This record gives sequence, C-alpha cells and structure tokens, in this order.
Amino acid sequence: MKFVPNSSVKTLMLKELGLNNIDDLFLDIPQKIKIKNINLPDGLSQQDTERKLRQIIVKNKSYNDFLSFLGGGIKPHYIPAIVKSITSRSEFYTAYTPYQSEASQGFLQAMFEYQSLIAEITGMDVANCSLYDGVTSLSEAALMCTRITRKKTFIMPHNISREKKYVLSNYAKGPGIKIKEVSYDNKTGKIDIDELNKKIDGDTAGVYIENPNFFGIFEDDIKEIKGIVKDASSLFVVGVDPVSLGITKSPGEYGADIVIGEGRALGNPMNFGGSSLGIFACKNEFLRQMPGRVIGITKDSDDKRAFCMTLQTREQHIRRAKATSNICTNEGLYALAAVVYLSWLGSEGFFKLSKINFEKGQELTKLIASINNFKLRFNGTHFNEFVVKCSDDAKKVNKRLLQKDIQGGLILDEFFPELKNCILFGISEIHSDEDIERLVNSLREVSYV
Repeated sequence: MKFVPNSSVKTLMLKELGLNNIDDLFLDIPQKIKIKNINLPDGLSQQDTERKLRQIIVKNKSYNDFLSFLGGGIKPHYIPAIVKSITSRSEFYTAYTPYQSEASQGFLQAMFEYQSLIAEITGMDVANCSLYDGVTSLSEAALMCTRITRKKTFIMPHNISREKKYVLSNYAKGPGIKIKEVSYDNKTGKIDIDELNKKIDGDTAGVYIENPNFFGIFEDDIKEIKGIVKDASSLFVVGVDPVSLGITKSPGEYGADIVIGEGRALGNPMNFGGSSLGIFACKNEFLRQMPGRVIGITKDSDDKRAFCMTLQTREQHIRRAKATSNICTNEGLYALAAVVYLSWLGSEGFFKLSKINFEKGQELTKLIASINNFKLRFNGTHFNEFVVKCSDDAKKVNKRLLQKDIQGGLILDEFFPELKNCILFGISEIHSDEDIERLVNSLREVSYV
C-alpha cells in the first residue's frame, strides 16, 4: 500500500470530525496528568545512538563482577544451562498467544505443565498460566476479592514493597476500592494481629499477607490470621516467595483462598529488573473470577490428547464490562523457564534448594550480628532475607561497600522512616562461602572507618 502523509488532508480530517485542532483529539485526558514540556535532547543518527549506548553500557557491572546482597526483591539465583537451551528453541522463543490451538499444541502443553507445577507447590486447586509479575498479581487478586465478595475494602500489611503499594493504589482508583494498611510488630516484624482485628470489618473483601514477608520473616501465627479473616467472611490472599515452598507448608495447607507471588527466581534472570513472571493460583470455586487464561487438557476428533485454552475471560474475548482483567497475555517464555527449572530440580532438588537458602540466611545473620556495630532488628524467624540495624550511618556503610565492589542491602528508612539505619540483606544459593566471608570481613572494615 502506498504511504500517504496526512499533512495535506489534516484540516479536512479535523473538519470531518468536528474538531478545531489536533489538541481537541486529546480533550478526554485530564489536564493534571498531561506533561507540558519534556526535556529531551535532539534526535541522533543510528550510528551516534549506538555509540552513546556503548558509552552508557560500560558503566554497568554485572553480578559476576559485582557481588550483591541486596534484599527486598530481585536476588541472583542459579540458572542451569538446560533452561536457556530449551527456552531459546525457535518454536518456543517466538511463540505468542496461541489463538489457533491446533497449531500450538507444544506451547499449550508447556503452559498446562506450568499451571500444574504452580498448583502443586502452592497447594491450590488451579493456577493460571501466569500474569505480568508479582506486583500485578497482587492487584488482580484485590480486584478478584471485590468481585467475589461484592465488598469494597482490601487490607494489606504496611511492610510490603513500594512497587506493590503504588500499583495496587492505581488499580484501586477506578473501581473505588479502599486500601487499609496494618502495621507490623516492632519486635518480631510480623503483622500486628491486634491492629488487624481492629481494621477488618464487614466491608473487607480480602486480607493480604506475605509469607515470608518483606522483612524476610515468616508469619507463624497464620492459623490465627486465617481465623480472623474467615470470621469477617473475607478472602485470604497469601503472597509467597516460591523458593521457600520447598521447606514450608503450602498456602493451600493453611487455608489460602488466593495465592500470588513473584516467579522470577524460578529459572529466570534478573534482567536489570525487567520483565518478570506473576504467579496466580486459587481455589477451584473461584476459578471463573480468576484473571488471565487457563489451559486445559481434552481430546481431539481422533480421540487423541489435546490442549486448548479453556478459560480466557479477558477484554479481547468478551464484553469489557464482563472481563475479569485487561491483561491480554501471559509471560509464556518465563513460565516455560519455570517449568524447565522445576522439572530439572524435581521434588528432592526443590527441597534442597529451599533448605540451602534458609540455612545460608541463618548463617549470614549470625555472622553479621557478631560484628559490634550491627545487630538483628527483628527476632522473628526469617528465610533468606533479614533486617540488620547499624550503629553507623547505613548509607555510608553501603557506600564503603561499593568501593569494595560489593552491593550491600536495601536501606529501609526511605520507605519506613521508623527503621533508621536499618538494612535489608538478601542471600541465595548462588552465594558461596567465600562470598559470605568477603561481605562479613568488608563489613568489619567499613564499620570502623
């Protein structure tokens, strides 16, 4: 088709639409969210752009030459070669939404296997074939709770990541969901059960907890929390670190209605915080209200096993007002990586992985706490992340560590002002004994500078 620029017919087009100028096309956008001036440099040629990008890239350091103990989110995990080998196959790597099931049997089976594995490790009846990330999974869970219960309040802990808070807040604006926060216990770091009792009421659609929570601590009063939620006729939403499920009870075992999580640790790279994998599972009775899509197994006209998209209540397929979500796709390649990774591990390997993460967390905690200027901030049982309080300025400690090519933990007072000079450290199976020793020795040095 020949390209026809619209400059010569722009006036005619505007007249036909009943508009005076181009700006009238955007009158529905609120003025308060419009950006008046964008301070952008002049455009560059392709050659100059590549040169500029190379100059920026050389400033980066990968985990291989920059040791990281950053907690509060993305941590390095070992990815076996088999994961990349399978996910890089062209039939998977280029796969997209399988609108034609008969031509996409391999990819559909991979998603079916992913759902089965996630349902198994979470202890839930059914899982979808992924959402964008753990953040959107939480937000979708809040919407799902309000649809099921027809209530308008959602309760979450005060100590969750700011990303989850911000995204959930945005999701809640349209449908008018009220978000309430519950504080954490100052000694244990766990959710304050007395405050939860006060804030939950008859209009509470759902209650969200993380296990382990943002401070890396296990909520071991889970039975009591579940009882409070049940008494209010609310839904119980649990956020998990999937790696911890190898040694802990699954959320399904202690009565979760919906389970969400961040699946990046399951065979996926850190990618500078880029695209991710949102875990979402629930009880069978809530299946019809679950966002995303579900792949099912059936038989074809020749009575052979076949896979198909069983449920896809999204806005592209049904009326927008009836859709459970506007998420139109899933993280298929990341979900496939999780399938390969979990299959490679097996049940015994998954247990060992979880156990190693737990033990390394306990070991590093004791070593850091043995240094005079550091002490453990909370006394709750933690997994592979923990909070340490410095007697020195935490920012200075991290800056000194950076000079030794070590990224320290997450400084918390920016998000939690009450945790002045507190650092959230994270560790995983990828950290060797030498890495731990290097961090501890460096902390001893920088704390006396």
